[in-house]
Formats: sequence, C-alpha cells, structure tokens
Amino acid sequence: MTQTRHTLHFFLGGQDLEMRSIRELLEQHAPGHFTDKHLAWGARLSDYATEIRQVIRDGKIPVVIELSDDLANDDPVREKLVIIDHHGPLAGSDKPTSLEQVFSLLGLAPQLWTRHYRLVAANDRGHVAEMKAMGATPEEIVTIRQLDRKAQGISPGQETEARQAIAGRKEKPGLTVIRSTGSSSSAIADLILPELGGPGYHNLLVIMPGKLAFFGGGEKVMELGNSIPHSWYGGALPEQGFWGTAVSSPEERNRIVRQIMKMCDPDNRQARR
Repeated sequence: MTQTRHTLHFFLGGQDLEMRSIRELLEQHAPGHFTDKHLAWGARLSDYATEIRQVIRDGKIPVVIELSDDLANDDPVREKLVIIDHHGPLAGSDKPTSLEQVFSLLGLAPQLWTRHYRLVAANDRGHVAEMKAMGATPEEIVTIRQLDRKAQGISPGQETEARQAIAGRKEKPGLTVIRSTGSSSSAIADLILPELGGPGYHNLLVIMPGKLAFFGGGEKVMELGNSIPHSWYGGALPEQGFWGTAVSSPEERNRIVRQIMKMCDPDNRQARR
C-alpha cells in the first residue's frame, strides 16, 4: 500500500453488488483500512459516528461511501470527510460511480479494472440499458442482475411475489402502476424488463407499504427529487433514473401518486406547455 492509502479509512454503505465489489477491492488493496457493518440501503453517517470520530483522532481520513448525511449542521466532523456517492446531486450519466471513485482513490493500475467491474459500474449507473450499451451479452445482464438482487438480500420468495405483482399491474396514461406488499421495488424493476422476461414499461410506479418508487424519464425523476423533501434519486440522469421516498400516511401517499400520474400523462404535460 502507498502512504496515501495508509491515511484513508473507508466506511461502507448499504449492501448491493456495487458495495460488495467495493469491499472486494478494499480487501485486496487496503486490508485493515475499512469498516463494513453490512448495512441495508438508507445507511447513514450516524451508523458509523463513533468509528468515524476515532479514525479522525487517529490522524486518518474517513472516506464515507453512500452514507446519507444526518449529522448536525454545525458538526465539525463533516469537514474531515471524503464523500463518495453517485446519488442525488452526484448522480448522472457522465458522473463516476462509487466503484469507479474508490478505484481511482486507491490509485490502482488500469489493467485491474476488469470486465466484471465495468459491468458492475454500468449496472449501477444505468441498470440494464447501460449494460446493453457497453456490449454486455444477455447472459452477462441476467447474471449481474441476479448477483445484485442477491447482494441486496432479495429472496426467491420475494422474486415470486414480484412476478405476481407485475401480473397485476395497472396501465395508466404514460405510466405502469404496480402495488406490492413487499418493501423493495428492486425485483419488480428487474423482472418487468423485456431483457429479463417481463412485459416492459415506459414509466413505472411501485406502491409499497410506507414507500413509493418511480423508474423512468430523467426529467420526471429530477422533478420528483426537487419537489419531494427527503426523497432519494439516481441513475443515468438526465436521460433515465429512479426515485423513491418514504410516506408517513395514506394521504401523503395518495397526493404523491396523483402528482406522478399527472406528470406522466401525455395529455396533461402537453397542456402544461
């Protein structure tokens, strides 16, 4: 390890295939210089608050990967952090993924950037569409998506439930609406794709208990991200992306669902112009 890498300590965010790949890089090239609590999506800086402060006291630089900032506004720790992320304002088709950022920060040789890492990065930035654009085979696409769902902890039972939810989908003007009893939209967003045997969609809204998820045009994703406080978004913006939010009441859920239906309705958008 170089002296630069010795000064860094990495803190890993929510589990998916990209985060698993980042851990693999760190195990090989920065062993002993990372902390991984195997957190789920939605991981926060406060999940590592004690460890981050200790690293700073030890004279090292904390590198936080896809951890949402829930520190107090005046917390001086924030100024000490190196932030790696590819969501919210840091998302985009021209922005490096978190995996690419870690690879660069470690100063690794280009020949270590394998095809598998290329596929993982493409998957994280633009899902199946970007993997196809980089020349991935159908078999590679299926494998990467299977690995990603497994890394997220999605079970075979949840995949069966996702297929059932897809079968019960409702088509609205410009929008496919799916109601699910599960807490994750990932399997639905995968298994509805034609490349993975599904019927496809133009824009997709998944309604879950206490949560909403939208997949579709980047303009709509950005509109939701800018208008719904505390929501999250990412993807290959400004072309395509994803958005999600927690909802605290049926009234809030219904209000946002109506907003999404209006923005996806071609007749409504034409009238707005």
